[in-house]
Amino acid sequence: MAVCARLCGVGPSRGCRRRQQRRGPAETAAADSEPDTDPEEERIEAGAAALSGAGGGGSAGPSPPPRCSLLELPPELLVEIFASLPGTDLPSLAQVCTKFRRILHTDTIWRRRCREEYGVCENLRKLEITGVSCRDVYAKRINPRVKSGRFMKILPDYEHMEYRDVYTCLLHRYRHILGLWQPDIGPYGGLLNVVVDGLFIIGWMYLPPHDPHVDDPMRFKPLFRIHLMERKSATVECMYGHRGPHNGHIQIVKKDEFSTKCNQTDHHRMSGGRQEEFRTWLREEWGRTLEDIFHEHMQELILMKFIYTSQYDNCLTYRRIYLPPSHPDDLLRPGLFKGTYGSHGLEIVMLSFHGRHARGTKITGDPNIPAGQQTVEIDLMHRIQLPDIENLRDFNELSRIVLEVREQVRQEQQQQEDGPEDGEGCSRQSPQEPQQGPAQLSVEPPAEKGREPGDGGAVAAAEQPAQSGQGQPFVLPMGVSSRNEDYPRTCRMCFYGTGLIAGHGFTSPERTPGVFILFDEDRFGFIWLELKSFSLYSRVQATFRNADAPSPQAFEEMLKNIQSLTS
Repeated sequence: MAVCARLCGVGPSRGCRRRQQRRGPAETAAADSEPDTDPEEERIEAGAAALSGAGGGGSAGPSPPPRCSLLELPPELLVEIFASLPGTDLPSLAQVCTKFRRILHTDTIWRRRCREEYGVCENLRKLEITGVSCRDVYAKRINPRVKSGRFMKILPDYEHMEYRDVYTCLLHRYRHILGLWQPDIGPYGGLLNVVVDGLFIIGWMYLPPHDPHVDDPMRFKPLFRIHLMERKSATVECMYGHRGPHNGHIQIVKKDEFSTKCNQTDHHRMSGGRQEEFRTWLREEWGRTLEDIFHEHMQELILMKFIYTSQYDNCLTYRRIYLPPSHPDDLLRPGLFKGTYGSHGLEIVMLSFHGRHARGTKITGDPNIPAGQQTVEIDLMHRIQLPDIENLRDFNELSRIVLEVREQVRQEQQQQEDGPEDGEGCSRQSPQEPQQGPAQLSVEPPAEKGREPGDGGAVAAAEQPAQSGQGQPFVLPMGVSSRNEDYPRTCRMCFYGTGLIAGHGFTSPERTPGVFILFDEDRFGFIWLELKSFSLYSRVQATFRNADAPSPQAFEEMLKNIQSLTS
């Protein structure tokens, strides 16, 4: 009965007594004669007793307190201890002795590991899974001879599955693909978030809202899912297309890279042919029909994207991306933003801070500036004081101010390059010195008429409304185009920046001056002077797990890798 008590975890329970009553006399006698411990436990306990006896012999002083072995703890306490350990350590613990191996068969241990490490909160005894619809649970099989059908369950019976199988065969096996990824779709890129969704692992493709509604929430659709079958092996299903899940494959190529393959691409085709597929894709991608788009150039860009992206048939390679690290002195919280890019629609940009500069890196791109490239760069050491609201409407006045700042930046860079090599008189900050945060910046804007260069009144005037929380009035200059006219009419502060522009196919890329406008914690804008265009960016309001960079160096290396793929 002691062995039965260990397996139950709480001692001789009512269930054990019922099983004993159902036994015959011979079976009961055999069970009572079973030893309480196995040979491995007796060997460990004998060794511990020998050590304590050897230490106490021949000593006149007080005997040391007896040592307590893990084997002497009650099973319910061992269950609590084992459940608090990382799941990767439990297989090694099972090799210690038979008692530990038996206790590790307790399903509550693995259920806790699934919940704490992967966020699985579902009960296997109840089919309440967010990644499963009623249509997926049951499918109707039609008999063509009698024109009737019967319902057949097509998902596994989770009542006969254990959390240990979920952890070892599903979660732990595919743990390396959890997180954020960028698909290799030429210049277009993308954002894939692989998460544990119920008792599934699902790859969700995140899509910007329909142009030009930049403040709307992100859209997402599943590309693949992984779940367990009755034979305790993980099954990969492709979710691309409109005919339901079908057979797929996932291969982990190397560290921070994996690929997907669809084994039934005929499920991606529609009965109406390519024309029906294009119209369906257009409604999903742009929320409109081709007849609603009157701009001929935009029609060409949309058709080009459909032809390019549909040829992959969900057979893609993904590379890991990290969210940018944050610092208390950052101008605003870094992260992912949705931005307007003219005829190309909305695209996803990652804003990150690098000392005295901030950078916006494209996660999704277009034929002109592909994904992975640095779309904007902000010089946090050169603030721009905008003129009053009436003069701000004059594009020439804004252009004059920005070009003066650009000349100042060019002169400073020239002085640093021509400075003395010994460092005398050089004000360049060493990498070891703590860099000044944007909140403490005191760089003066270009001198205005009637104001001496040393007069800091302009900076003080700019900082005063920003610190009071009121902000300063803002309006786009006349002649500057914007996809979204519903932009904020007040801003906190502005900085000098540069934007990357190029011809089709990323030809003749160059950086042109512009203005970075900070509206609030979740929105900013950028005026492209040469294009006379305005881009509005709004934060992606989503929580991403397994997306933090292990170190700042790893994040910088990731940026270099995704940029080199499209350079």
